[in-house]
Amino acid sequence: MLKTSDPAELQLIAKQTRRLIIEMITAAKSGHPGGSLSAVEILVTLYNDVLRHDPANPRWPDRDRFILSKGHACPVLYAVMAQCGYTPVEELKNLRKLGSIYQGHPDVRFIPALEASTGSLGQGLSLGIGMALAARLNQSPSRTYVVLGDGEIQEGQIWEAAMFGAYHHVDNVVAIVDYNKIQLDGFVKDILDLEPLVDKWKSFGWHVIDVDGHSIPALQKAFAEASATKGKPTAIIAQTIKGKGVSFMENNPKYHGVAPTADECTKALQELA
Repeated sequence: MLKTSDPAELQLIAKQTRRLIIEMITAAKSGHPGGSLSAVEILVTLYNDVLRHDPANPRWPDRDRFILSKGHACPVLYAVMAQCGYTPVEELKNLRKLGSIYQGHPDVRFIPALEASTGSLGQGLSLGIGMALAARLNQSPSRTYVVLGDGEIQEGQIWEAAMFGAYHHVDNVVAIVDYNKIQLDGFVKDILDLEPLVDKWKSFGWHVIDVDGHSIPALQKAFAEASATKGKPTAIIAQTIKGKGVSFMENNPKYHGVAPTADECTKALQELA
């Protein structure tokens, strides 16, 4: 794969990623478009600019690790990994089909290049911190990046992991909260409000960066700051929009877990042209 740090090139990849997400979820007639679309710039920036990884050698010991803790948003991960060369782009439309490598949640039995099977919410940060600690013990330069859903971080295990990571000074792990402010049943603020979210992570001993999660230059700067931060883990609070890029999906709780119809797919792809 050819990596790039050019924001304009990354934005083109992001647009194509959104198109692939819409196409694959429409073909499956089920899936989670909203939270997949909100995380596009985060994953595109990571895989194409930040992560040390090699699709030709996915088990390279010193690779960086990525965990999509909010596993239901796997269409964005599949689209990004396929474009990087890990898996076939032409098979993305087999999402959620029996026997497809593209299961409804990331599964290492089907895609061995994944770092973990995810989707049981609340577990990804614990996994990521364990991987980061292992890298430290092995004196490896590997870093671990974990994308968390905002509804997901209402779970207690996230905060146990946050305490552990800060206490043990695990500075080679980065938690990225996809803060799109909508979860399964509605708006986060109406179900279990997370605010003050930045102050919460700070109080747990993390270095915190509050950033526009759709600005690739801002994300690049945040990831560079995280890498330069020593002695404590970093939490990036990515302010995002659920359903970003498709007008009728943006900030609409309906599209947390509802696939677009054929007509909606056509409209969405026109908007993403």
